[in-house]
Amino acid sequence: MKIRIDAERCSGHGRCYAIAPDVFDEDEAGYPIPHFDEVPLTMREATLAAQLNCPEQAIELVEDSPEADLP
Repeated sequence: MKIRIDAERCSGHGRCYAIAPDVFDEDEAGYPIPHFDEVPLTMREATLAAQLNCPEQAIELVEDSPEADLP
């Protein structure tokens, strides 16, 4: 699973890094920065909770497709 943040939608409320501090950090302006390119399995639940609690719906979670691994 990958995290995409829509910078146009995000207002920097900080709910994502408050809910999932092991997944998100904040930059100097208060906007989220994911810690990972790929979310570890052990952190998927927290990542989903952060997405569901984003008031602007600025967090998109993208599941890896099996086709992405094909040559």
